[in-house]
Amino acid sequence: MKTKKNAAIYLIAFLLFAGGVSFLAWTAFFENSVYHLNVSEALALPAQQLKSARLFGVAGNDIVKPENGLGAKFTLHDLDHPDQAIIVDYHGALPDTFEHGAEVIVEGSMGQKVFQAKVLMTKCPSKYEKSNREQNGRKA
Repeated sequence: MKTKKNAAIYLIAFLLFAGGVSFLAWTAFFENSVYHLNVSEALALPAQQLKSARLFGVAGNDIVKPENGLGAKFTLHDLDHPDQAIIVDYHGALPDTFEHGAEVIVEGSMGQKVFQAKVLMTKCPSKYEKSNREQNGRKA
């Protein structure tokens, strides 16, 4: 009789532990999930669905930097449809490669007609990539 009681206690403890771990994993997954969209896809969605999103596109030529040097406000254009654009407001340190025409990834949320970015990254320019000749074993 005592072994059945012990087994029941261990089973209940295991179920509580497994339930707690499952709950933590589930909440961590859904809190950290973000949409990965290009600009035209983001514009097609309602702002409520862009509470946590990662957008990619090309920085326009209207980059405005504040006097303190942190952040920028600019237009992010779609790679395939340059006429599709969204205004991005970012407050933070800018990458050295951030300039007009740079491919940019921003992560944040949609405010009132402006995407509020918490993270801004630029894609490495092609000058850092190997040329086709170097990849085939011959130097350029």
